[in-house]
Amino acid sequence: MKYEQNPNAFTIPVRIYYEDTDAGGVVYYANYLKFLERCRTEWLRAIGHDQADLLRDPGIAFVVRSVSLEYLKPARLDEMLSIGLEVEKITKSQIFFRQHIRRANPAVENGWDELVSGRIQIICVNASLMKITSIPALLRSKLEALQ
Repeated sequence: MKYEQNPNAFTIPVRIYYEDTDAGGVVYYANYLKFLERCRTEWLRAIGHDQADLLRDPGIAFVVRSVSLEYLKPARLDEMLSIGLEVEKITKSQIFFRQHIRRANPAVENGWDELVSGRIQIICVNASLMKITSIPALLRSKLEALQ
């Protein structure tokens, strides 16, 4: 898959398997949330932070606070999709993303069909207390450098 990325963007490929589809043969709507989560997880890993390590030290986790999605076109069995994100904004304890799911389509001008588009807000929490906390300084400076 070829997709142009800017410094604050990231994409992963995902193939659609039988288990991802519903009785109508299209991706079940809730599975798109799983694909978006995988993209955010791999993005964090790509910038050098594994979620399991963050849980151990400094004892933080990122949790979804809000999701707003538009389902534009269906994905089907065996299709290869591009799951992407752009970091919109970072605050002391939150990260705001634009995320999308696309399918290659050489017949359209930009080469992609937009299947799902949305905004996701995540917050940093103290993992043991599940209370909002600041993003650690080292991680936050790395994230801010991506904007």
